[in-house]
Amino acid sequence: MAAITATIGRILLGALFVFAGFGKVMDTAGTAAYMEAESPFPGSLALAVGAFEIVAGLVLASGFVTRIASLSLIVFTALATLFFHEQVTDQVQAAMALKNLAIIGGLLMVFAYGQVRGRIDVVDERAKRLDAEIRAAHAEGKAEGASAASSD
Repeated sequence: MAAITATIGRILLGALFVFAGFGKVMDTAGTAAYMEAESPFPGSLALAVGAFEIVAGLVLASGFVTRIASLSLIVFTALATLFFHEQVTDQVQAAMALKNLAIIGGLLMVFAYGQVRGRIDVVDERAKRLDAEIRAAHAEGKAEGASAASSD
């Protein structure tokens, strides 16, 4: 059950970044204007930021290299909070900053626990266990055969 909920949580966190990235890519001019008005970053980075969010969100949701993806998204979210939601006296900005802190908390959980073991690992583990059982049964059979031959 924990593996299923961790996977769903990781997918939902990834989806948050994918949808935010699509919003930036679809309205690059609006994103660029917002970036220039609210931060020291040039608006020319709007498309790159949107593309980063989409790619990093998809990587996180896929479960592939989740620690790297979560770490990069932690840094990204922390920087976005510092540069775009620093006016915590404004209720809207404070809510956005708290939302980002909660997202960072979720990403820290993903970073701490990494990805859930994949299907290949499970199959490999089963194969190793089966091989060990076969070797043990074979050795047991040889021992029984040797004891039967000595008693004859």
